[in-house]
Amino acid sequence: MSHAALLQPYRLGSLELPNRIVMAPLTRQRTQPGNVPYALTATYYAQRASAGLIISEASQVCPEGQGYAWTPGIHSPAQIAGWQGVTQAVHNAGGRIFLQLWHVGRISHPELQPNQQAPVAPSAIQAKAQCYVQYADGSHGMADTALPRALETAELPGIVQAYAQGAANAIEAGFDGVEVHAANGYLLDQFLCSGSNQRTDAYGGSAENRARLVLEVLDAVVARLGDSGKVGIRLSPYGTFNDMHDANPEETFSYLVGELNSRHLAYLHINRPDWTGAGSAEAEALLNNLRKLYQRTLMVAGGYDATSGAQTVQDNSADLVAYGRPYIANPDLAERIAQNAAWNEPDVSTFYGGAEQGYTDYPTLSA
Repeated sequence: MSHAALLQPYRLGSLELPNRIVMAPLTRQRTQPGNVPYALTATYYAQRASAGLIISEASQVCPEGQGYAWTPGIHSPAQIAGWQGVTQAVHNAGGRIFLQLWHVGRISHPELQPNQQAPVAPSAIQAKAQCYVQYADGSHGMADTALPRALETAELPGIVQAYAQGAANAIEAGFDGVEVHAANGYLLDQFLCSGSNQRTDAYGGSAENRARLVLEVLDAVVARLGDSGKVGIRLSPYGTFNDMHDANPEETFSYLVGELNSRHLAYLHINRPDWTGAGSAEAEALLNNLRKLYQRTLMVAGGYDATSGAQTVQDNSADLVAYGRPYIANPDLAERIAQNAAWNEPDVSTFYGGAEQGYTDYPTLSA
């Protein structure tokens, strides 16, 4: 099958994307002390600049937002400076890059929190999940998440402000825009889904209430940037990763997506439940319904290859297709799709942590 549909240009806000192929956000756990990106980070992203758009790995908007050792932030001057080196390298290579704004909520551990405090969440419900911890003695590894503390209603404006400031910091760092991470069981997804949100205030109960914080964050980010065309959002309906579930995903996500139409965002990014949970006919039916409901740019991710990605665009099931793990092993994925060339297989053992191996040393076609 021809993959021409994936290779068509696309207008995204003020950006002209040369193709419909997006590099999905990928946690790689390779920062310097202070959770600062550095020269190797810049090399990694610049190698992948032929993507229509790069979405950076998730980056915490505040110290409390961290759930894994060695993940980048976007809340300190050093982090902003580190990311400036990355965006400059990507732009010099002809690429376009958004930063993903992240707060993990309950998917954390006191060893990762300021003053070893409990993580925060919509409700004091411990996730049956794990995070990655570096201990005071230098040892590190996976650990069960801790019992979180329920956020007080009066604290929520501070959470909203952290996202807005993170967005402003991202633009200062040279990013072309930001993606609000409301997927995969992290803080905003925890508020959205009934399994993790048992609040009785204005942020719990009905789908409208559970979506409230997500929409307040989006509105604050758009207001701070002054341009909704620089703001996307990622959702994961039916995702079960990080111990997530919702009593009525159709109601919850249909309500939220309906509200997104009036925000005129750059895009809605939906992560299909492949690795984040078992795919199902219900999940695919909801994705189809959301495509009809959402009137602007739709991006999808989750288990696509070149053929299924091209078919998705050709059928108008989505406008953009994001690739995650394939971009770990194939810095020139767009060229490989264009030439119908074979894809490198990723080395799972080097996904997280380390240096060049499994990060910047995958061969390109030209090599």
